[in-house]
Amino acid sequence: MKQINLQEKLRKKFIKKGVSMIAPDTVFFSSDTKIGKNVSIEPYVVIGKKVKINNNVTIHSFSHLENTKIENNVSIGPYARLRPGSILKAGSRVGNFVEVKKSKVGKNSKINHLSYVGDAVLGQNVNIGAGTITCNYDGKRKNKTKIMDGAFIGSNTALIAPIKVGKKAIVGAGSSLTNNV
Repeated sequence: MKQINLQEKLRKKFIKKGVSMIAPDTVFFSSDTKIGKNVSIEPYVVIGKKVKINNNVTIHSFSHLENTKIENNVSIGPYARLRPGSILKAGSRVGNFVEVKKSKVGKNSKINHLSYVGDAVLGQNVNIGAGTITCNYDGKRKNKTKIMDGAFIGSNTALIAPIKVGKKAIVGAGSSLTNNV
């Protein structure tokens, strides 16, 4: 009962601050959630601990966020999962069925659908094609993927870390890469 009262209190607080929610009873917040102006949250969204959302952000249905920083003019989901250590820079887009973990998604970069990006740094204006994964775990340790400004990663690509994709590089669909591009 205590949790329900806390959720009602948090929902009312954010609605009063101007957060738009279509179905507030289906949205869950952490007590430490911070939200800016002109934010829209669709039904069935869970916002866990240590989430900071700036201005002009849309969070589509069935998304789950925790320990994440979201800058201005970002679109998330539907069905997105932002795990601890994720940073979405201004104008970026994380679409449906995308999971991001301990990664920075650069300004105006997009991961539109069906992808996993973990332990990675994406520069500005990067496009990640559908079905792309950063293969960050080798069985013993996590490895980093770096994708520089303007790179285009084709659909169904495996980036086997550690790896660096250079500025404005184009990676063909269906690639499995173990060397820098």
